[in-house]
Amino acid sequence: MSQPSIRGSAGEIASSTNSKPHEAARVNAPAPNQQGPQDRLCRTAGAAAPSGGSEPHAVGSVGAIFQWPVRVYWEDTDAGGIVFYANYLKFFERSRTEWLRSRGIGQQQLKDSTGCMFVVTETTLRYHRPARLDDALIVTSRMIETGRASLTLNHQALLKPEQPGEHPATLLCEGLTRIGWVHGASLQPRRIPVSILDSLKN
Repeated sequence: MSQPSIRGSAGEIASSTNSKPHEAARVNAPAPNQQGPQDRLCRTAGAAAPSGGSEPHAVGSVGAIFQWPVRVYWEDTDAGGIVFYANYLKFFERSRTEWLRSRGIGQQQLKDSTGCMFVVTETTLRYHRPARLDDALIVTSRMIETGRASLTLNHQALLKPEQPGEHPATLLCEGLTRIGWVHGASLQPRRIPVSILDSLKN
């Protein structure tokens, strides 16, 4: 996704096509109220509990929880041997891109056909535990809020258990990302087509 403006982060975001996506069960609950990003982050932290070893759970959601597997490589880590903090934005971008793709929305095709595109306008992250080299992660995306010209998604990076059923996935990082729908040339906001919103909500 294009990024003319990011609060709290910088750099171009990459996408990945090396794994197969899947979705978890849909959950239904009231949408978050109109609070700031940090307040909403506390209210909408979803697929796993912040405290290590706690039982995973899901909370309020507009759409289903989408999951994307990520492996931690050397290039993802810093001098301390843990994942560099900004790289979680890349992980979330990959998950978000594959979530759109799973709904039949390819971003280049979308821009070519409509002249518009999604861009990141705001992001908020909270770090709980570090990920390390060779860790297998589960990165989730869930749409939690829709507007006329923007969507807000909740993202989580979870440490995958080494053995199935061994213990619940551990929450490492969570965040909220708002993406706006803009004209590709002028970058002026536009109303998101109803057909796209319907595809994302189903």
